[in-house]
Amino acid sequence: MTAHLSYRSEPLYPAGNNETAKPKAQSPATTAEAIRWGAGRLDGIADRPHHEARRLLAHASGLSQNDLIGDPHRSIDTTAYEAHVVRRIAREPLALIVGRREFWSLDFQVSPATLVPRPDSETVIEAALDAFAGAPPPNRILDLGTGTGCLLLALLTEFPSAFGIGLDVAPAAAALARANAARFGLSNRSSFVVSDWTNSLSGRFDLIVANPPYIRGPDIASLMPEVGDHEPRVALDGGEDGYDAYRAIIPILDRHLAPHAAAVLEVGEGQANFVTRLARGVGMDTSCRADLAQTLRAIVLTWPDRKKMFGRV
Repeated sequence: MTAHLSYRSEPLYPAGNNETAKPKAQSPATTAEAIRWGAGRLDGIADRPHHEARRLLAHASGLSQNDLIGDPHRSIDTTAYEAHVVRRIAREPLALIVGRREFWSLDFQVSPATLVPRPDSETVIEAALDAFAGAPPPNRILDLGTGTGCLLLALLTEFPSAFGIGLDVAPAAAALARANAARFGLSNRSSFVVSDWTNSLSGRFDLIVANPPYIRGPDIASLMPEVGDHEPRVALDGGEDGYDAYRAIIPILDRHLAPHAAAVLEVGEGQANFVTRLARGVGMDTSCRADLAQTLRAIVLTWPDRKKMFGRV
């Protein structure tokens, strides 16, 4: 997708008070002018246009956001910044333009090979921590469809004695997760494997997590462009009804989830009841956790014996 608006046809640096005057090539502007210009162009596209404009300018200029705020009159070449704004106008996600996204207070590298980590998915981390409150911490963690590695690596920071394995069907995703592990100093406590679910894996784990694809295939075309046009379909498409991944994952928990263990699966809006029925159909206990918007977002699955041991799912 390309923007209809060229940054050369709508310049940043104003001539007098006319922001649409034609600029000289690579004309400089102050940081405050650049942010104001970018926010105006992103109004109606970004939820927080000033914030996104500042993030894009910081990335393009190599300055920190504190630098931009602290010196609003700094003169700056805006060539790269204007190009970034055009990409954002074309609905490319901010995270993919800057190559970073924060998750659980960790600064993850992102790429078009994976989903961009979302705040909603932090509910999985919260549910996992709650599941092990008052119980021995997990020693072995498995992340199915690891993507950037955000779930697994966040959990490894919370469970410092644990070792984790992340599986992903996409080699580029596994490589990115491996790079993020190195970025956080977690390479020696993690391994990332290219695999279609657990086809190449044996053994049992104390904690299994997954944010599987759960969008109904027919609905993908109607997603916002930042998602439908820029994130990998394999990480979005949950089949005709959105439940294909859960039908694949829940039956294999019998082979990979230890008796005292817990699994935590992210689900989409309105999917908790169906996934709960799938889990109970194989004899598992379940509980649900809502995200900040009070949408049921994470389902905790355990074997009945765990409740007898620890008094909780």
